[in-house]
Amino acid sequence: MVDTASAQSTSTPKADATGDPAAGTPVGSTAADVRIDVDLVAELLLGRWAEDRRISRRLALDPAMHKIEGMPYADARSRTLDQLRILVEAGAIQRPCPAEFGGQDNHGGNLAAFEELTTADPSMQIKAGVQWGLFGSAVHHLGTERNHREFLPGIVSFEVPGCFAMTETGHGSDVQSIATSATYDPETREFVIHTPFRGAWKDYIGNAALHGKAAVVFAKLVTQGVDHGVHAFYVPIRDADGTFLPGVGGEDDGYKGGLNGIDNGRLHFDHVRVPRTNLLNRYGDVAEDGTYSSPIASPGRRFFTMLGTLVQGRVSLDGAAVVAQKIGLEIALTYAMQRRQFPTGDGTEGVLLDYGRHQRRLIPRLATVFAQSFAHEKLLRTFDDVFSGREDTPQRREDLETQAAAFKAMSTWSALDTLQECREACGGAGFLAENRLTGLRADLDVYVTFEGDNTVLLQLVGKRLLTDFRARAPKDAAATARFVAATAAAKLADASGIRRLEQTLADRGSLAASVTDLQDPKTQRELLAGRVDTMVTEIGMRLAAAGKDRARAARLLNRSQHDLIEAAKAHAQLMQWDAFTEALEEVPEGDSRRVLVWLRDMFALGLLEQHLDWYLVHGRLTAQRARAVSAYTDRLVARVRPVVPQLLETFGYEPGHVRAPIALGAEQERQEEARAWFAAEAAAGRLPEQEKKPRA
Repeated sequence: MVDTASAQSTSTPKADATGDPAAGTPVGSTAADVRIDVDLVAELLLGRWAEDRRISRRLALDPAMHKIEGMPYADARSRTLDQLRILVEAGAIQRPCPAEFGGQDNHGGNLAAFEELTTADPSMQIKAGVQWGLFGSAVHHLGTERNHREFLPGIVSFEVPGCFAMTETGHGSDVQSIATSATYDPETREFVIHTPFRGAWKDYIGNAALHGKAAVVFAKLVTQGVDHGVHAFYVPIRDADGTFLPGVGGEDDGYKGGLNGIDNGRLHFDHVRVPRTNLLNRYGDVAEDGTYSSPIASPGRRFFTMLGTLVQGRVSLDGAAVVAQKIGLEIALTYAMQRRQFPTGDGTEGVLLDYGRHQRRLIPRLATVFAQSFAHEKLLRTFDDVFSGREDTPQRREDLETQAAAFKAMSTWSALDTLQECREACGGAGFLAENRLTGLRADLDVYVTFEGDNTVLLQLVGKRLLTDFRARAPKDAAATARFVAATAAAKLADASGIRRLEQTLADRGSLAASVTDLQDPKTQRELLAGRVDTMVTEIGMRLAAAGKDRARAARLLNRSQHDLIEAAKAHAQLMQWDAFTEALEEVPEGDSRRVLVWLRDMFALGLLEQHLDWYLVHGRLTAQRARAVSAYTDRLVARVRPVVPQLLETFGYEPGHVRAPIALGAEQERQEEARAWFAAEAAAGRLPEQEKKPRA
């Protein structure tokens, strides 16, 4: 990282207890008495699989792995294909494979390393994810030993580039309703893969347009006249010359809004026959005579179990979105500490990051990315516990699916928001492709759709919250009456202002007292968790009114979808806050912990500020405490401003990862040249006199 501290003043900003902007705004400062242990915090961010991340970061420094902005998309596709060959040669993709295929059964380390490739080229990262994270993982986790022996060697070596053919043009997130079928023919002992109409074409499929030689195709398995639901089949699609095999057809998706190094395309099948043994048969098999069997009797549970084995795509997208935000913030904040604009009190131009609004637009997002980093590490550990087999229980898998859906949705949306804010914060320089922000945002745009549309994923989270609510709800009449009474009492407390009165008495009109309470982690968690519990309870009680009337329950659920998704978002944010707070326990007392607490508090207060209307309407905050939320946020921003360079250093990215001229000294050189020119001209008396207008 470029050292920017030397170019700035060393005065330390101070803020009063109320966060008075006049007292709390720093003036030209990037250095202060607070010195965090950069190495300690960097290790905390790297997490359990730190060495895997470092290895991947070193690989990402290779110029051959870097995206070239503006490259024609045919050339970009060819370059991305070559990049995957480099990954194979470097031994970068074998971590999760079984030992007999050269792997390490290292599932958490695999995703940790994979996410870091975002710094080099998101197209390369996603194409690698298609090959080994989806195509290969489907064979690995949905297949049995016979499938592994036959198919995995070619997948691992990249001799067989492949596709993950699940999504159909007419059915994206609704996988259960896909129309492609696989009908078993006992006479030939083959499955017949067929696409019945245009809307059933497999669409947006990576590697489908050019490079894929085989695909894992998801289709309805039909045998002996019975539809047993969606299963996965290994289907060859092209010969060695790249020509579609008989019965297989397709189209190129063409130029996209981003990720144009990936050859996305469409596939369709006209009664394509594959051997019976090409069924990936871990969760369902068909005997030679056509008899179907499965270790999971329930078709619904079988389907969700199969999809659950592919959850790593959501996990990795969460991590990649965090990495992209770190790169974007490093670019924008470094530029903001060097770019000068508008005269300040002493007549010199101030750096952008010394302006209050500029701090407010970037520093809270820095706090958010720390929260997301710690939440992602927790998610990775859950993922590794399940996929290593250490804690592969139904409850743990359900936790993994819920966390992955929640964090993937929140971090990918956050990435678009953060990268756009970073772009705007860099002005015209941010719009230049060479400074990467526009390219990163374009490439990450589809992350909110990959592996499940974010809104659909949050419905999954919301339904889990409702399931937990029903499990807690009383079953007998007397207990139900008590539960309803308690809920009514809580609503009365909200409406009557009892909570507000308690806060008013405690604060006694002192904004400083309000701030002190908001600093308390217990208060923060009660406010965040209280919002989740209240929202879920309100929805749960609303649905309970339908009783056993399924049609009415469906109508009520549909009307409650907006509230349910908001509750799911609030739950995800609470989990991020929890992860941040748990991470703090690993940091000893001192400046490092102090700064991380500031960031955690800033993240919490940002959530409160975002939803102040809810907290005020529900009587959870007084007007004074609502004002204190913003005032204390301003104070925290001022405190963090001087240590921004140190915080960026904890990310651990080198110039070869950042690759944006405005963050690597170009802007600093321009500023120094300008200041030197003006100083020389003034010293030589060559500067013209400024026009002075008479005062009115």
